[in-house]
Parts: sequence; structure tokens; C-alpha cells
Amino acid sequence: MLRYCPDFYRFQRRPTRVVMVGNVAIGGDHPVRVQSMITSDTRDTEACVKEALGLVEAGCEIVRVTAQTRVYAANLQHIKAGLLAAGCDTPLVADIHFKPDAAMEAAQWVEKVRINPGNFVDKKKFQIREYSDAQYAEELERIREAFMPLVRLCQERGRAMRIGTNHGSLSDRIMNRYGDTPSGMVESALEFAEIARSLDYHNFVFSMKASNPKVMIEAYRLLVARLEAQGSDWNYPIHLGVTEAGDGEDGRIKSAIGIGSLLSDGIGDTIRVSLTEDAIHEIPVAQALVRCLAVESARPPLPLLGKPLNYDPFHYARRASQGQEVQALRLGGGETVRVFTSQAKWQALAHKLKQLGEYQPEIVTETSGLLALDPLDDAAVAALNAAPEPQLVTLPDGWPHPVIPSYRLLAARIDTRHAIVLKDTCFPSSDATQPFLDALLPAAAYLGSLLCDGIGDAVLIQGEAAPAASLRLAYNILQAAGTRIFKTDYVACPSCGRTLFNLQSTTARIREATGHLKGVRIAVMGCIVNGPGEMADADFGYVGGAPGKINLYVGKTAVEFNIPEDNAVARLTDLIRAHGKWVPAPQA
Repeated sequence: MLRYCPDFYRFQRRPTRVVMVGNVAIGGDHPVRVQSMITSDTRDTEACVKEALGLVEAGCEIVRVTAQTRVYAANLQHIKAGLLAAGCDTPLVADIHFKPDAAMEAAQWVEKVRINPGNFVDKKKFQIREYSDAQYAEELERIREAFMPLVRLCQERGRAMRIGTNHGSLSDRIMNRYGDTPSGMVESALEFAEIARSLDYHNFVFSMKASNPKVMIEAYRLLVARLEAQGSDWNYPIHLGVTEAGDGEDGRIKSAIGIGSLLSDGIGDTIRVSLTEDAIHEIPVAQALVRCLAVESARPPLPLLGKPLNYDPFHYARRASQGQEVQALRLGGGETVRVFTSQAKWQALAHKLKQLGEYQPEIVTETSGLLALDPLDDAAVAALNAAPEPQLVTLPDGWPHPVIPSYRLLAARIDTRHAIVLKDTCFPSSDATQPFLDALLPAAAYLGSLLCDGIGDAVLIQGEAAPAASLRLAYNILQAAGTRIFKTDYVACPSCGRTLFNLQSTTARIREATGHLKGVRIAVMGCIVNGPGEMADADFGYVGGAPGKINLYVGKTAVEFNIPEDNAVARLTDLIRAHGKWVPAPQA
């Protein structure tokens, strides 16, 4: 049986070999490394050096730069020289898509090269074709011939590599055999790893990025399980990230769900939080996320019980609790995941419920009949399971153990019919001066992880003292986890040197025009590298096709090309109308 961590109830960091990226060690006993990516044009040496120095000053330990072509990659020599002249020896990573010759050029100048198995050799054509085993083997041999020169060059120059699969850019070969699945993502990466290992090259890390946290979590778990099954010498470090996470609270929440879930299980040696904002804003979020997960993992561990999980961590399915009515609302049994709040917060908001819009309190905890249960108390568990009626259950306040494994244990010990109310913390906060990020990141990481595993029929935010902010956080976590879609959903990529328009201002304009379209998913992509693929779950896509020109998509199909940027948002709304997804905006 595949297994991605040794104990689902006790934190243990996954042991890995050490990969050196210049003077920075990834994996082993080294801390989780924080990295980011500059957005400047790679041909502009001065701008790239200035931006990279700013990231380093903010705490970035590894800086990534896009290299679209060999011409761009050649300028990495001057960027590296400029950083060294400024006294900065922070390692650089070249981000490569489509162009093996750009990778060969980049490996001469930077400490690490990121390649995407989905497009390093393959050109995405979206062709449906049945591959025989012989044809598949021919394709792999073609990849081997194209990839081996880069592996040998990295060996000679002491360069590291990231074999970075993206959910949105799997090759047609992988798509036709494995589908658009976590299994396909893992197979894509392992094909390239096998080639590297055949040449005795091991200085590489893996990544499995996706814009959907559920897909991302499952892909990384499956990768680690496959590596463990391959043998102890497949202990390569892991780079974590949720791609196209977006901006603001939504981007931070989505990143925290994916990255935090895996860090809590001991997986992850370097991370990037990808935000549709200036890259310097990514660093404090990543640092805070690493810190809060370190504090959580240091809490007293649960005792060794040897209790198996009662769900499949590699395939999402919601826990099948029994439905019941609580305060005139249906809860459990596949019903909408509800939002609880305390009596005090409810009273503080009672006079302005209309102003809260979608962020409404639904159930008051104190009068809900919620049972606080110690899952280690055998007698209490037995009494609950003997009760004739289904019960609402949660952990007691003051519970000292980590949140995620504790709720896993609760779900494993009580009958499935009993609905579970998830708390972000068992230590309610009354600190009105606490920075919101300090409540947002752990709440998203813990609740989001559990929701993505199908655990939870309601959520209760206790780590944020402000009543309205705690409700907003609860709803936004449900949205980001794909559990309860109550507003327009955006997939927006982070800025980088490939971006063909201003992502921040464009995303803001699109939000202004479409933010009332509840349940519609819109992808905003700066270029075509991952755009069509990452839009797999989106209804509509807005993608940079050329400087000043936009292509519009319905699902993964491009339907309008080279629209002038000034007209593109209006054309997008026309497209939404034409497909019956438009509703008028509510009157203010």
C-alpha cells in the first residue's frame, strides 16, 4: 500500500538527501528554504539585479529568473555578474519552458535550472492519440536524447536542477495515457528523473504544482509515496508551491492550504508562495507560513496508537456523515459546509448583517448542541458511538495537540454518522491587535488541509478575534478549498518576465467587471506557458498572446485571438454572456 508519511498522527520531517544550489543547501536537516521569482525582463540587467537584491534583502534565499529563449538565457551571465559585484552570492535559478537550448545556455551561468517535463521537449498540441507501448518507448528515447546534454552539463558545472511538473502543462503523451491527473504529473517527473539517475546525476529536486489545492496535495503525496516505494536512494528534496494562487487574501489562503498541508506532514524542503503581486510581497508570507507550521509541529504529539486513516489520502471523497438540522439549517450528509461563530461575535454583528453580504454567520456555537470530545478518551468515544442519534462533534478548547492530526484521529475514532465541526485553533484569541496574517495562515493551512481530505461539515474560526474578519476568513477558506463556492473564482498567475501585460491592474479590472458572477471560474494568465492547461477547471480564460494582445478561452479552447488589450475585458464579458453565465450585478 502506498504511504506518503510514516505516521499520519505525529509529525516527522521526511528525510532527504542534500541538494546544493550554489552555497544554499536544500533538504537534509537544513531549514525550509524560501524562494521567489523576479518579474523584470531578463534582458534588462540593471532592473533584474535591482529586483533580485530587493528580494534577497527581504529574506529570499534563492532567486528565480525566466529564460524564454537562448538570447534571454545568455544575459543571465551579466545578471549574475551584477549581483556578485554588489556583494550578493544568493543563487539564481533559470526557469525554462519549451527551449532546451535556453537551458543549456543558462546552465553555464546560474546555480540551478528548472525544467518542466511537460514542455521541455514536447510541444503541446492537444492531440488525442492512442500510444502503443512501442510508440511510448520511442517518445521516451526522444526525450532522453534531448535531455541528456543538459544533465551532463549540470554534472560538469556542479549545477542543481528542479524537475518541476505543472498540472497545466502535461504533455500530450502523458495526457493520453494517464489523463489530467496527479498520477500523470508524477509519471511525467519520474521519466526525467530516471534519465538523470541513469547518468548518475542526483543533484535535483522535484515539484508538483497545480492551481487547485486538492490536485496539488494529492500529486505531492503520490510523488512522495512513489519515491518511497522506489527505494531509499530516491530521497530527493521537494519544492512546494501552489501555482496561479492569485492575490490578496485569496492568494495567501490558497497557498497556505496547499503548502501548509504538506509541511504539516513533514513534506517540503523549499517553498515559493506565488502571488499576483510584486514578488517582494511573497517573502514575508512564505516565512510566516514556515514559522507557524514549525510552531504547530512542535506541540505535544499524540500518543502512538497505530490507528489507520479511515479515508484515502490519494483520492478526495467527502466524509459521509449523517445529515441533521441545526438552528433551522441542514448540516452534514453532503449538505453545504456551514460556518459557526460564537455568541459574542454574533451579537457584535447582529445590527449589520446586511452589510456583511455573503459572509453571514450561520450557526451559534453555544446553542448548537456541539459536543467537545477528547478522542483519546475511550469511554467518551464509546458512549458517543452508542448514542442512537447523530451528534455534532469537535475538539475541546485547550486541546494541546496539533490540529490536523487531532481531527484525523477524531474522524477515525467516531462513527462516520457523527458530523465534525472543525476549529482552526483550540485556543480562542481575544487579541484585537494581532496581525490578520497571523490568523489567516494557520487557519487556512489546518482547516484547508482537513477539508481537502473530506473531513469537516462546518468550520469555526477562533484564531481571529474580529467578528467580521473571522467570518470572511471562514468563507474564503471554504472557497479556496473548493468546498463551498459562493463568489467568482479566479485563477491568476504570478508575474514573471514572461508576462505580456500588467497582471495586477488587469486582474483588478476583471474582478471589477465580473466579481458578482457567483460560481463562475475565470483564469487570468500572463502568457501561454501554463495558461491553457491551468485553465482546465476554469470556465473562461484571459491569456496574454502577444504584447498588447489577448486571447480568450472557453475552458481549454481558444475562441478569440489577438484582441487589443484595451478591449479585452469587455470582450470577455461578452463571451460570458454568449455562454449563458452572465447575470446582472446587484444594485448597491
